[in-house]
Amino acid sequence: MGDRKATADWTGTLKEGTGNISLGSGVYSGPFSFDTRFGEASGTNPEELLGAALAGCYAMALNAHLEREGTPAASIKAEAKVYVGKDDVGFKINRIDLETEGEVVGIDQEALLAAAEQIKETCIISRALAATDITLKATLKG
Repeated sequence: MGDRKATADWTGTLKEGTGNISLGSGVYSGPFSFDTRFGEASGTNPEELLGAALAGCYAMALNAHLEREGTPAASIKAEAKVYVGKDDVGFKINRIDLETEGEVVGIDQEALLAAAEQIKETCIISRALAATDITLKATLKG
């Protein structure tokens, strides 16, 4: 497995400056600012990209797990909502709410939830975020 890379640059002051985030693959490069991170300005931010990384890793890992167990999913959807707050040290990610919906024949809601909980603890990005509270809601579609 190869190393992955992303770069970022920042120019200017904290509130008036601008930055750019680029993925090493070249498929995304875009601006970010104080207002896209902590306000309501349109654009991306590192926290949103972190949520995308978790949702993508999780959906793929849950799908692979279900396939190994003999109940391959027709589809797995995952959404990660990243909550940013502040404590006495500064800004921090308070929690991430992870929601997943699986279209899987041959299992029930309880089995999906058990698999979903296991993958929440073992997917690569979840493990990297071990210090962050990640809640989970898993729903069997249909």
